[in-house]
Amino acid sequence: METMIIKTVNENQHMMTSLEIAEVTGKQHCHVMEAIRKMEPAWQKVNQSNFRLVEYHDKKGELRPCYQLTKTECLYIATKFNDEARARLVLRWEELELERLDFGTDYTCLRKLPSLGVQKQILAMADEIVGTGLRMLNEPAEDTLTATQVAKTFNMNTRDFNAVLADMDIQYRAHGRWNLAEHLQGRGYTAERTHIDYSLKGKRKIKVYMTWTMAGLKYLNSQLGYPNL
Repeated sequence: METMIIKTVNENQHMMTSLEIAEVTGKQHCHVMEAIRKMEPAWQKVNQSNFRLVEYHDKKGELRPCYQLTKTECLYIATKFNDEARARLVLRWEELELERLDFGTDYTCLRKLPSLGVQKQILAMADEIVGTGLRMLNEPAEDTLTATQVAKTFNMNTRDFNAVLADMDIQYRAHGRWNLAEHLQGRGYTAERTHIDYSLKGKRKIKVYMTWTMAGLKYLNSQLGYPNL
């Protein structure tokens, strides 16, 4: 699912759905919805407004509820997320706002467009900020192993390794990536690594994937019964 940003009537206002928040943070949509519902009363008390509830069609074509939030509302909800999920959401908002920035085509709007030199400086500064944030974001994942590396220690290919762990309820797949099962979270078994690259057209792509710590490797060894070296 491609994350999108939705323009409202106010050209300076953008919105993101709870589905997209789940995709970016690697959380299940039902858990994001639950977090939003729990935080809505406090928001309503302070801001005198409720979060916008809309509907979408699921894979079966059935209508399901989801929330549509402004950037401020998204970041408010993100205060309940862990540091990594919150950082990914902030980075994604920055990326989308840069990609979708629209100055218009009339003369008045074109006059607002910075010169090419200024644009390059802005982009260079943005990349430096994102690069620093990315290094900080990946610090917890230093000295961890990818699924491919761990699979080799068990004499498996990556596909079989992931399938076995899924069958054993050690991990599950959601939003295009593998996630540690909820009953195993908080034990230091995994970390998350973020990778940014660019397409030939210059479009920035962000990929987040799970890696395994030495504690996680020890746990897998106890469950799989294979001698990992």
